[in-house]
Amino acid sequence: MKKRKVRHYSGIGGQAVLEGVMMKNKDMYAVAVRKPNGDIEVEVDEYHGIAYGSKLLNIPFVRGIFVFIDSLILGLKSLNYSSSFYEEGNEKPTKLDEEIEAVSGGHEDTFLMVITTAISFLFAIGLFMVLPYALSEILSKYIRNDSIIAIIEGVLRIVIFIAYILLISCMKDIRRLFQYHGAEHKCINCIEKGRPLTVKNVRRSSRLHKRCGSSFILFVMLVSIILFFFIRVDSYALRILVRILLIPVIAGISYELIRLAGRTDFFLVRIISAPGLWLQRLTTKEPDDDMIEVAIKSVESVFDWKEFLKDSFGYEIDESWLVDDED
Repeated sequence: MKKRKVRHYSGIGGQAVLEGVMMKNKDMYAVAVRKPNGDIEVEVDEYHGIAYGSKLLNIPFVRGIFVFIDSLILGLKSLNYSSSFYEEGNEKPTKLDEEIEAVSGGHEDTFLMVITTAISFLFAIGLFMVLPYALSEILSKYIRNDSIIAIIEGVLRIVIFIAYILLISCMKDIRRLFQYHGAEHKCINCIEKGRPLTVKNVRRSSRLHKRCGSSFILFVMLVSIILFFFIRVDSYALRILVRILLIPVIAGISYELIRLAGRTDFFLVRIISAPGLWLQRLTTKEPDDDMIEVAIKSVESVFDWKEFLKDSFGYEIDESWLVDDED
């Protein structure tokens, strides 16, 4: 009889950063980066979130909004840390740098992070919300059925997103980022499958994971198709405004779906998770062993995987297992 594959929810998650991986477990997070000299630098810190301690985090469909915002903030903070190792240290401050420092009151990093977040958010709204709607409005001159136009808008949104992923994946730096993204997933899959966290075990683990941010974004687009299909207004300006105002609602629903996908293996959940896993074949790439080592460092800085395997799978780790065999 074929042995059933068992997976236990670990609760850890993360993201790829420049030449590294960020891993988060509860309120602790770690960013491990491969520096230009080949060493691995790890920063460990706490992040409580904008609604820390609030009962709002216990309310389904509301908590997802705060989790989404927190993931953006922590993600940009981690990216900023990783990129600091690859900045030109000998460059003299420009006049613009001096003006930013004066405006920010010495908090230049925080100021730039806020500006970057705002610009990125506006860019995403324009590209993935406004543009598909504008294109569907052009088609509405030839197709008079509002329901079909609503579906076309959603399909255009997905097509634009996939085209964007394919375009940026041609860049060398983005491809390496996708490799670190794969290393992050493979580490989590390794642990949740009950395997000791070694390079060899991570290497043979899947790079696809149901709790991935790529799957979340796809859920956002699929949920938006359903909501925009039923919520309609006549004014052109109001239609755009409704699409923007519904973003928190869409994020809240999508979070509950991705949360469900990560905690259960019911066949209906596998069905709704499948498109996200297909998308991850674009947003993750197979990492090399050096990248896997970085990801392991990040995991071990915030998560006791040996204790997890003992509690979840019922066995203690023999230190001899942690020595990778030569292939």
